[in-house]
Amino acid sequence: MSEPLVPRQGGSEPEEIKHAPPMTVASRLATSQRAGGIIVPVLTAMLAFLIGGLLVLATGHNPIQAYWDIIKGAGLNWLAHPTNTDVANTAAYNFSQTLLQTTPLILTGLAVAFAFRCGMFNIGGNGQYLVGLYVANWIGISFVHLAKPTHIVLAVVGAAVAGAIWAGIAGFLKATTGAHEVITTIMLNWIAYWIGNYIFQQGGPLQGAANKPLDIPISGDVAQSAKLPVFWGDADLQGLHIGFFVAIAALVVFWLILSRTTLGYEVRAVGYNPDAAAYGGIKVRTNYIRAMAISGAFAGLAGGLDMLGYLYHFGTTDVQAASIGFLGIAVALLGRNTALGVGLAAFLFGGLLYGTTHGLQSGTIDPSLAGHLTEMIQGLVVLFVGADVLILAVWGSRRRLKRKRPSAGPATEPEAASS
Repeated sequence: MSEPLVPRQGGSEPEEIKHAPPMTVASRLATSQRAGGIIVPVLTAMLAFLIGGLLVLATGHNPIQAYWDIIKGAGLNWLAHPTNTDVANTAAYNFSQTLLQTTPLILTGLAVAFAFRCGMFNIGGNGQYLVGLYVANWIGISFVHLAKPTHIVLAVVGAAVAGAIWAGIAGFLKATTGAHEVITTIMLNWIAYWIGNYIFQQGGPLQGAANKPLDIPISGDVAQSAKLPVFWGDADLQGLHIGFFVAIAALVVFWLILSRTTLGYEVRAVGYNPDAAAYGGIKVRTNYIRAMAISGAFAGLAGGLDMLGYLYHFGTTDVQAASIGFLGIAVALLGRNTALGVGLAAFLFGGLLYGTTHGLQSGTIDPSLAGHLTEMIQGLVVLFVGADVLILAVWGSRRRLKRKRPSAGPATEPEAASS
């Protein structure tokens, strides 16, 4: 058995540590996670909400009352009496809508988290979400002869595959040309955006036939056979569909892949250190492509579930307003790119999204601020998590500088010895 590496006398370190390859962003963040555990994300969220409360206070309103209104708007007060599942009850309905918003946030958060575990920053979740939504809409309005289960499965799988292909493009470019995934996913976001504007516009291939004479740039509704069953509430009132359980299952799949499969081991190895992974026989380029493809499948699945679960149609103005994929970045960062963390962070932001929209009728917050409070908290979360990684990088640089300083030479012989 080989002996463990121990520091040498005089404060110097073994050559294996001195000449170790540089850590990636993913490995530095993982080190920060181990150091901070659950405390760091909790403090991050608390600080973001504190600053958000100060902004509410600056408008001349009571931040405590404002946040309480958000809690009621999100239906969290339903947890005090969960046996009442009648959506005629305001709290029950609001809570079901919070879970409805949480569903795509889980999946877009996983889209960012999975790529990050492979050392890549996927900020193309919004484009992947949109292409999945487009494909689900096309399949939902085209194959009306299919039976309901078959139609749903075909549309859901088609959406996931579309998202996988869209993200796989960025992974392929990184693997073959070294193109940075941040740049390519930004470009793919814009391509998906303009595709949506084209296919739903007047005369576009997916514009609804009934909308063409009226010059309305909106698609047709998906067929009844493609609509996801609603298990809580009324489908006509945007009830909570079974896609919520699909999102929960995706969290389990995410954890199983990364923790219990060879694929997950290779993805994490590449994320920690691609050079060391390659030295160990792992195909780094292959993992870049498939990690991005899996990430895109999560985001595309989110778009498909939204289309089949409650949207049913989409238009050019909806394309312009879509931002669920960008919010997934904050979800993944706050959730520390873990399955449980992403699930909790998605629930938090889902409550914020619905709560700020429907919980501020009492006038305890400036309406012009209410619509952007979620975005501000999202930005603060990204800022604080990014600062966490920055602090870790600065601390690592300080340690490397100390190593480069020449160590003190041996003590001079006593004068008595020379006399």
